[in-house]
Amino acid sequence: MKTRKALTPLLEIRNLTKSFDGQHAVDDVSLTIYKGEIFALLGASGCGKSTLLRMLAGFEPPSSGQIMLDGVDLAHVPPYQRPINMMFQSYALFPHMTVEQNIAFGLKQDKLPEGGDYQPRQ
Repeated sequence: MKTRKALTPLLEIRNLTKSFDGQHAVDDVSLTIYKGEIFALLGASGCGKSTLLRMLAGFEPPSSGQIMLDGVDLAHVPPYQRPINMMFQSYALFPHMTVEQNIAFGLKQDKLPEGGDYQPRQ
């Protein structure tokens, strides 16, 4: 059996900080998650959970620190190229697209094969 030290972290966050107008929303957070681990991010409203997740997804640039996913620094990886999904508390659909187009957008981003049975159901 491999020890934890022999494994490469799936997600490693190092000294991550995000400030808005001089106020720290996320202050020097570091954590390591290995493949197969179950992780929960819990905290009071306004403590920085969503901001941390937005930085991980690429929607918010960190003020400082580093996010590594499977050994790759995500600093210059745009959100649409990250293998990360985020469920928003409120709807986050493209308003100029139909529901079908919104769903198809996600399928295309995940590079699912074309010609699949992706027809709308009644």
